[in-house]
Amino acid sequence: MTREKQIQMIKRKYQRLSLLLNERTRRLWAATEAEELGRGGLGIVCAATGIDHKTVQTGLREIRSEELQADPERIRREGGGRKKLTEKDPDILRALDTLVEPTEKGDPESPLRWTCESTTNLAETLTKQGHAVSRRSVGNILHEQRYSLQGNRKSEEGSDHPDRDAQFQFINERVKQMQTNNQPVISVDTKKKELIGNYKNNGQEWRKKGNPRTVNMHDFPDPELGKVIPHGIYDLSKNEGWVTVGITHDTASFAVASIRRWWKRMGSKRYPHAKELTITADSGGSNANRSRLWKVELQNLADELKITIHIRHFPPGTSKWNKIEHRLFSFISRNWRGKPLLSRAAVVNLIANTKTKTGLTVQAVLDENTYETGRKVTDEEMASLNLIRESFHGEWNYRIEPRDM
Repeated sequence: MTREKQIQMIKRKYQRLSLLLNERTRRLWAATEAEELGRGGLGIVCAATGIDHKTVQTGLREIRSEELQADPERIRREGGGRKKLTEKDPDILRALDTLVEPTEKGDPESPLRWTCESTTNLAETLTKQGHAVSRRSVGNILHEQRYSLQGNRKSEEGSDHPDRDAQFQFINERVKQMQTNNQPVISVDTKKKELIGNYKNNGQEWRKKGNPRTVNMHDFPDPELGKVIPHGIYDLSKNEGWVTVGITHDTASFAVASIRRWWKRMGSKRYPHAKELTITADSGGSNANRSRLWKVELQNLADELKITIHIRHFPPGTSKWNKIEHRLFSFISRNWRGKPLLSRAAVVNLIANTKTKTGLTVQAVLDENTYETGRKVTDEEMASLNLIRESFHGEWNYRIEPRDM
């Protein structure tokens, strides 16, 4: 048989079997065919299949040794296969961190860890710095380092304001300064309202096969139970959460009452010598930077606690950057997925039982007080505030000092 006919024969075999072979069996099959053909068999098999000659040689060594019988389940030899990029180029992690950190470049503990570039741009920049890497590899590394894909969407979300990045840098610097001085820093926000009753809750839970939990067909609010409003507080330094579950309206009075409860139950115990409190918050909702009532209620809190309260608002359109979204609310949603929130007590218990492997713990309480909407704040009340605005975007960054100290 001529060499060309041998190549065609092997090629036909390979086309029939290739989809059924994994990396190991493909290598061993090719090696077996090469050995059967004898002299020149290696070149014939490689020409017919396109398999690299080094791979076939590896297969020949395997079928001629005891390794094949020693571990028939192994696809590659121990230690074989392509090494991870981070093993071949350990410095790439530091280089990537430097590119994606907002401030304090390369610091993995930055309180505002975010991705400000696309994977394509990051890959191009890293390659120029001497780290040969593809867009896909950059994405894989970011996932391994616990970056979120939401980072790129967040960056686009608030891109309209020219000082967006500068505000994040400003917040980051002030937060780290407070943490260095062992002063409390909290992230606050209100989670979406939840229907109470036998209603569908997104997600799945383990149940006997063919026995799904049945819930109401329509999501009309129960006239007695209504909805609940979880207001959350996340301690950036202690990795602890607090949630006040309200039953009426998400107002500034409710939000500050939640902070007051956190301070009395948790904050004052964690920071017995605190003289300042820093709050990071969105620019909208019950803690909006333009809300007069928010500022009046914070002044009352500062007077009561005898501490200075610093407020740092995220720029408009960047609410998903708030740490509480990813460090607290996401885990609460995961904990109660697939479970109808049958009662207010169930909501409180599910929130309080939220934990993570990284040590997150949460406390929760039900607030049955009534918070009315539409409360007006007069110019006289505003004039009485001891509010000092920062030189950089005073509408976003300001502090409220206690009166009559």
